[in-house]
Amino acid sequence: MHRLIAISLATLCACLPGSSLPALAQDGAHQVAPPPSCVNNKGVTVSFESVEAGRQGLAAGMARRDGEGRPVVMRANYAAAPEAFQKFIDRHECAHHQTGDVDMPHPPRNGPEHLMNEAVADCIAMLRLRDEEGFGQEGLKQVSEALAADMKGIGFPEISVSSRLRNIESCFSRDGTAAQLIAARLRERGLQ
Repeated sequence: MHRLIAISLATLCACLPGSSLPALAQDGAHQVAPPPSCVNNKGVTVSFESVEAGRQGLAAGMARRDGEGRPVVMRANYAAAPEAFQKFIDRHECAHHQTGDVDMPHPPRNGPEHLMNEAVADCIAMLRLRDEEGFGQEGLKQVSEALAADMKGIGFPEISVSSRLRNIESCFSRDGTAAQLIAARLRERGLQ
């Protein structure tokens, strides 16, 4: 297991089986958004697979390589989240592939390198949503509210929630593109 959604949900899922998630779940659930285009840092197309795993009612994603070594994003319980948040999760997990996180040793959870990887993935996701999906302040608000609710529901302390939200808001208003941030991260790691 390598990465889980934008809020370090690695603690929720041990291993995601390959069953599929229905496009629309029951009882007020959301339509599942189509996955975005995603190519990893080696030029390989990343596939997206829907599964039912982890905590029911909590959407999560995980960037990893499958048993054949192919890059994949696992999409768990997406119908539990608003479309804007689904799109954020997808792009956040794609960013882990784009920056080479998936092929590097996983840093200690909640250590500085892990937190940096998560902050960079959040930033890339927000820049892509802004520039490719046309997200404005309303889209930013929807992502922020869903992320805060899930983090609080899992038990993250308020300082972690507010720090994450400040990073997302700062990234959303920054100059530059996701492609520039990805290129800078790859250069920093000697991967470009």
